[in-house]
Amino acid sequence: MVGNSDAEFMEKEAMPRLNESLALKYETTRELLKKAGDLGLLGIEIPEAYGGLGLDKVSGCLVSEKSAREGSFAVSYMGHTGIGSLPIVYFGTEAQKKKYLPKFASGEWVSSYSLSEASSASDAMNAKAKAVLSPDGKSWILNGEKMWLTNAGFADVYITFAKVDGEHFSCFIIDKGSPGVSLGAEEKKTGIKGSSTRPLILSDAVIPKENLLGEIGKGHKIAFNILNVGRFKLGAGVTGGAKLAIGACVAYGKSRQAFGHPITDFGLVKHKLGEMAIQAYASESIVYRTAGMIDRNLAGAAAGDPADALKRIEEYDVECSMVKVFCSEVLDYVVDETVQLHGGAGYVEDYPAERYWRDARVNRIFEGTNEINRMLVPGRLIRRAMKGELPVFQKAMALMEELTSGPASASDDDGFLAAEVRMTSGAKKVALMCLGVAVQKFGQELTDHQEILGHFADVAMETYALESAVLRAQKHALAKGEDQARLQEAAVRCFAQDAMDRIEVSARRLLAAVDEGDMLRTYLAALKRFTKRDVVNTVALRRQVADAALEAGGYPLG
Repeated sequence: MVGNSDAEFMEKEAMPRLNESLALKYETTRELLKKAGDLGLLGIEIPEAYGGLGLDKVSGCLVSEKSAREGSFAVSYMGHTGIGSLPIVYFGTEAQKKKYLPKFASGEWVSSYSLSEASSASDAMNAKAKAVLSPDGKSWILNGEKMWLTNAGFADVYITFAKVDGEHFSCFIIDKGSPGVSLGAEEKKTGIKGSSTRPLILSDAVIPKENLLGEIGKGHKIAFNILNVGRFKLGAGVTGGAKLAIGACVAYGKSRQAFGHPITDFGLVKHKLGEMAIQAYASESIVYRTAGMIDRNLAGAAAGDPADALKRIEEYDVECSMVKVFCSEVLDYVVDETVQLHGGAGYVEDYPAERYWRDARVNRIFEGTNEINRMLVPGRLIRRAMKGELPVFQKAMALMEELTSGPASASDDDGFLAAEVRMTSGAKKVALMCLGVAVQKFGQELTDHQEILGHFADVAMETYALESAVLRAQKHALAKGEDQARLQEAAVRCFAQDAMDRIEVSARRLLAAVDEGDMLRTYLAALKRFTKRDVVNTVALRRQVADAALEAGGYPLG
């Protein structure tokens, strides 16, 4: 499997050269990328016709997850294979694909992606970089400065965005060494120090006319659709990072003695280990559920039609944003607790915990900040509902009728994770109620109430993670038998309790910001009904998962 090949590559090739990579030796990263290309790891999502493997999104996620063994290389790898290559895969002309993709797949050429500018990072459409046709009509002349280019120092190609005639947001393929193209100095970053990050400076840069990528004025379709793919693959990468950190915690905790015992004997340490593994399980669940749904949708795409394929990926843009936010925040929790569990050793460079911690922080900024992605979740849902593509408003109206008719009779289903299935159903009703109430109150002005949108996004993400974890555990129980799924059952039961707590808090804050008086009391009563659940011993469940992690020597729920 490609995931196993990548894991072996990271252990045998990348990790022994870690110090070289962290010293920012460009030639080391280039050599590693070339070796990865020789193994086929750079062409996972490049079609076979252009030298790649043409594999599915699940395979791409597996490789992204394993590459997280070393954060800096993971960033270089994903910058090249994802946002650096996929724009040409999906939007390139036949000539562009033949020229660039085989060399991207082999590692002969390395790609980078330049969207952000100093004044337009999250607001990408406010770019100031400008492109005009040369007087002879043979070239584009570009002026401007792009920021935060991953791989810039050693890249051969820059996928770049600029406005034609200062108005039409468009995409261009810029080759290294083109006239008027230069780089600024390396950014001195907090983490991922082994990845190259430099500005791209365009000063009357001369780009061949045929290097326009896609159509004039349609650059946003490239930028935002490619970021969708990048978001769920980033989710896979950070999930791999979380699992790696858990392994480091187990190894260190077993060896660290305090009061005559390994620190892993103590309850609060077990609480940390158990919670880290449970959160990583939820993170893993939403990544591969999303990738699987996209793959199934892509199976019906017209053969050889990248535009149709991209449209089918775009149908899951809400899920991609939720994956990006949820998983990056899980990683931040895990690596922070990794430092804490290591104590003073976690704060020095002698142990990897410090590097994990620093490297993780940027993931809440990459691929659109988590704040931007939180806004995208309700925004896209509402837009699709307005177009009639999703029956959100109809379901919200039906839910309001349910509120006035009293509680429905409780299900007596007692199957595997039956209580958690009911909790998932209640969480979905909370999400519908919150969105319906907010839209009814504010209408088109809801976009001005970002705090409310953010609370809804948190409810939606927790609900999606909960449902994904439940479905995954049920599938495992069906395949292996319920006795073989007891550990996953414990993880999901614990996660469900905590997820419902978080959903209830976010929903209460949202509802209090939307209404007051009798209506608020009505909504809060409904919230209480929808989140009603039996109390379970999460201390024991979390400890069960922690003990399994200690026995397995790391993440135990794969």
